[in-house]
Amino acid sequence: MARRCEVCGKGPMFGHNISHAHNVTRRVFLPNVHKMRVVEDGQVVRKKVCTKCLKAGKVQKA
Repeated sequence: MARRCEVCGKGPMFGHNISHAHNVTRRVFLPNVHKMRVVEDGQVVRKKVCTKCLKAGKVQKA
């Protein structure tokens, strides 16, 4: 499943885990994406929406 918001396009971001000894390893920050039923042009469709878009009111829940 692609972890990408279908409203704003937010996807996985990359960074580093840094230990106390400064050992650096790669890690992934995943967006908080939920499958929602959304009203779009009078139709109810299922979309993957990040919680930031839900809180900002960018989509209307069905």
